[in-house]
Amino acid sequence: MNAYAKIHVLKRNANLDDDTYRDLLERETGKRSCKGMAQTEQLQVISALQKLLPEQDPNAAQGKRATGKYAKKLQALWIAGHNLGVIANKSDEAMIAFLKRQTGLDHHRFLQDGKAATKAIDALKLWIRRATQNYDLFTQDQNQSPLLNDFRFQVCLHIWAELVRLDKAPMKTLTTYMVACCGRDDPGTFNSNDWIQTMNRLGKLYRAVKK
Repeated sequence: MNAYAKIHVLKRNANLDDDTYRDLLERETGKRSCKGMAQTEQLQVISALQKLLPEQDPNAAQGKRATGKYAKKLQALWIAGHNLGVIANKSDEAMIAFLKRQTGLDHHRFLQDGKAATKAIDALKLWIRRATQNYDLFTQDQNQSPLLNDFRFQVCLHIWAELVRLDKAPMKTLTTYMVACCGRDDPGTFNSNDWIQTMNRLGKLYRAVKK
């Protein structure tokens, strides 16, 4: 497969619409079409597109997914920490090992028991806040809008602020990026899959520029 064909395969796999794709081309090479690009420019585009691809689930590959009444909430926080650049290993196995060290509890307890789960969740939130130095993460304020009180938006907002600080924001505004990611006009209408896709894409971009 030549570079031109690979670019279009990656575009499709990254679920980019035409405008977002051409914005990426322009950002990477100054051109809005890959026709006539030098090989070095095409390779630069390929590298940028690869960073937008969904990541494989390490738990599915290893067959070590955590289960239990509170597993999904803990997994969501753990993946948020990974997207925020705090956690290197996003597997459930790494999460369980960390929480056992932090809480002193057996994983069967914090995955099944309400009080133990609360202790584990609070420990994980506190660690992520300290590591990011963002103590507004995972908090709610009755004076703020529902969107600003949404933990998922808080994660996106923090990553975007870091990308702006590093001069690596892929678009002019976070809202524009979120709309382009999911094809919805209003982030307030995002469903769970939209949020997961947006957080994971932003996290992948952020981890790449931090290396």
